[in-house]
Amino acid sequence: MNIERNPELLDRLAAEYVLGTLRNGARRRFETLLAHHATMRRVVEQWQDRLCPLAQFAPAEAPRPQVWDNIARATGIAPRPAGLMMRLRESLSFWRGLGLASSALAMVLAAVLLTQQANVQAPPSFVAMLADDKSQPVAVVTGDARRHLLTVKLVAAQTVAADRSLELWAVPKQGNPRSLGLLAADGSITLPLPANATPDTVALLAVTVEPKGGSPKADGPTGPIVFKGAWLRI
Repeated sequence: MNIERNPELLDRLAAEYVLGTLRNGARRRFETLLAHHATMRRVVEQWQDRLCPLAQFAPAEAPRPQVWDNIARATGIAPRPAGLMMRLRESLSFWRGLGLASSALAMVLAAVLLTQQANVQAPPSFVAMLADDKSQPVAVVTGDARRHLLTVKLVAAQTVAADRSLELWAVPKQGNPRSLGLLAADGSITLPLPANATPDTVALLAVTVEPKGGSPKADGPTGPIVFKGAWLRI
């Protein structure tokens, strides 16, 4: 199968590759194709750009000693700390894998953080990091499929004119954007989560600046997009 001719499959595989959930033989085959196809590399880079801002939620933490022991046994490297660290520093694949794992971990940490702050008993089902055109994180959105609730927390307060409102949109893979509700310029807000606003049908979430009270159009926004992000299943 020519993956480049199947955009939906390529996008899904690229997302799994960046998150670190594409493993074993499938990951090796994907990396082999990645080395020869510029289109695939661009899609991977797009997913890296979407998820890298999540790393700000991951605190620095030194790996346990057992991690190095396990790596030494798996690779057949003698358990000599100095020699092992030197080889790891020279291993591009190791650092690439570590960076991808950190992005996935950061996404989970962000979701857990918001869950604790909102006193939600069940973990969120979906998450999105919304960033501006400079890739700076602005808001974290989590969705609780069981309770049908959407929580939006702004990590950077926004300046909005008195006659304007911030409106959150679900951008589906097909069809027009659907409004999810209005946001406060700072702090957090909880909105209803429609049953059809899952990552299965919605590719990303976006926020636009609209007239006071929201877009006057029923089929989509009228103002500019100020920040957006991929809508992912946890």
